Amino acid sequence: MLLVDDDEHILLSLKGIFEDAGYEVVCAESGREAIDIAKKFQPHLVILDVIMPGMDGIEVCHELRQVATLQKTLIAFYTARAEDYSQIAGFSAGADDYIIKPLKANVLVSRIKALIKRFKVKEIALNTQAGPIRIDRERYLVFKDNTEIILPRKEFELLALLLSTPRKVFTRDEIYQEIWGGPFDDNNRTIDVHVRKLREKIGDQYIKTVKGIGYGFEAA
Repeated sequence: MLLVDDDEHILLSLKGIFEDAGYEVVCAESGREAIDIAKKFQPHLVILDVIMPGMDGIEVCHELRQVATLQKTLIAFYTARAEDYSQIAGFSAGADDYIIKPLKANVLVSRIKALIKRFKVKEIALNTQAGPIRIDRERYLVFKDNTEIILPRKEFELLALLLSTPRKVFTRDEIYQEIWGGPFDDNNRTIDVHVRKLREKIGDQYIKTVKGIGYGFEAA
């Protein structure tokens, strides 16, 4: 895994925690260094802070998600920034989890293990197609009428969930639990942001809104 934080004390503490838990760890103290290391070593997991001088964590996450070889890399924020807008920005940039500091070491490790486990379960899924939309879970590819569409990880996973049972209406709580792994807060607009971005890329007609409940996929 790659740990990213501009605070050397925190970085060394996290490094010790995860090495004790059996992980191989490399560290970066800036956003640009993190991107260079990630491109070179292609880590399975990146844990980073939001607030860093120069390039902040949100920018780092967004740039990592533009690298083709890092599409399957898990990205989790570990930060003291607990505001809703910071969390939405993190998920919109492509984060797989957003963890608020501080946490006890064993709880933090458990959160990361749960994130990895969720990812491995999702990797088992096969190709899915509904109407002109086809997804390839093994290669993390999406096609519309055989034309490839590039999606960040969370948008891909949201689309894959909706395609898994066309015409089923998934509640916001079901979606959030499945994709982000936690209870849904009615004030959280993360799902709506991702749905809006998906519609911009695949077309408005495929994702149906059921007011007050959630979303479903319609093979138009």
